[in-house]
Amino acid sequence: MPVFSCGGMRYQYSWRDDQVEGITQASQDNLEATIRRALDLGIYHIETARGYGTSEVQLGRILPQLPREPLIIQTKVSPKPDAEEFRHTFEQSLANLRLDYVDLLGLHGINTPEILEYSLRPGGCLDIARQLQAQGKVRFIGFSTHGPTQVIVDAIATNQFDYVNLHWYYINQHNWPALMAAAERDMGVFIISPSNKGGLLYKPSQTLLDLCFPLSPMVFNDLFCLSHPQVHTLSLGAAHATDFDEHLKALPLLEQATQYLPPIIERLEDEAIEVLGEDWVKNWHRGLPEPDETPGNLNIPVILWLRNLAIAYDMVEYAKMRYNLLSNGGHWFPGNTAAQVQNLDLNNCLSASPYQSQIPELLADAHHRLGDKPLQRLSKSE
Repeated sequence: MPVFSCGGMRYQYSWRDDQVEGITQASQDNLEATIRRALDLGIYHIETARGYGTSEVQLGRILPQLPREPLIIQTKVSPKPDAEEFRHTFEQSLANLRLDYVDLLGLHGINTPEILEYSLRPGGCLDIARQLQAQGKVRFIGFSTHGPTQVIVDAIATNQFDYVNLHWYYINQHNWPALMAAAERDMGVFIISPSNKGGLLYKPSQTLLDLCFPLSPMVFNDLFCLSHPQVHTLSLGAAHATDFDEHLKALPLLEQATQYLPPIIERLEDEAIEVLGEDWVKNWHRGLPEPDETPGNLNIPVILWLRNLAIAYDMVEYAKMRYNLLSNGGHWFPGNTAAQVQNLDLNNCLSASPYQSQIPELLADAHHRLGDKPLQRLSKSE
């Protein structure tokens, strides 16, 4: 597995399946140039999903032209209560890709205990995936997740999966217990979209640029992730062939990670403490309720985390993007914004927090800073 993967959710023509007939030659040429550039660099892991609009169909126009053996092709299919629907969707993926098999099949979006349950139950989606594996249509089976850490750890603990796709970056390290659990079971660990989900690092704030110097924020984050042996590959969601270039600068620095990372991490931590206060930086996350434990279903941990990033590192655009996905993203982005916080009594749900009395005001401030037009997910299964 190369340390970088070529993610397939940003170079496609459209997020809509019904736009296949409209795929332009320019779009197809761009996708093929991106794939060939990836292969020239040794990035043989090409990853997509049934939910990525025209991505699979467009890949299917180039993959049969390439030597199959070196390629590591991954697609992802969302689990369904009806396992036969899962089978049918996978067969469509295989037809779109014009392949006889995929190397990696991910159950896409094990984000809740309910989805995990109907994936694992007898006759469920995992049983179908095993049947496909026995038929030679799938080599290895994993899962992707945007879910809470406990759900991820529970899925890993079943010992039914070969790998996991998850979020973990410098700015968002809460899934570390899941990485450790995966390492204990010798599972592959694939980091989702480190440049986009990891902070819109392709257009960083000046504050972040200054704090990460002499590295770019993108190179710093790559180096941070890859310096942990629990991480195996970072998915670079390239929209163009040139989108790999900045990431490549991290590779010759891997053996010098212990030289480059500590001073940058120290500056980032010192900046957060100076701006937000040491006590808050070290303790803000303690005793916070989950959305389903909170009046109004507010996602308090995510709202406060995004407020921290916006204030400490001037990551306002990123924070707004993630904040305004709340209330609209279902189990992919659970919970609501703080739009109605002034009408809610949060005392009981915040009883375990050392900041019980301050948090309602901070939530209102977060909404004032970040609230904007509600956003929709890029796809129904992003």
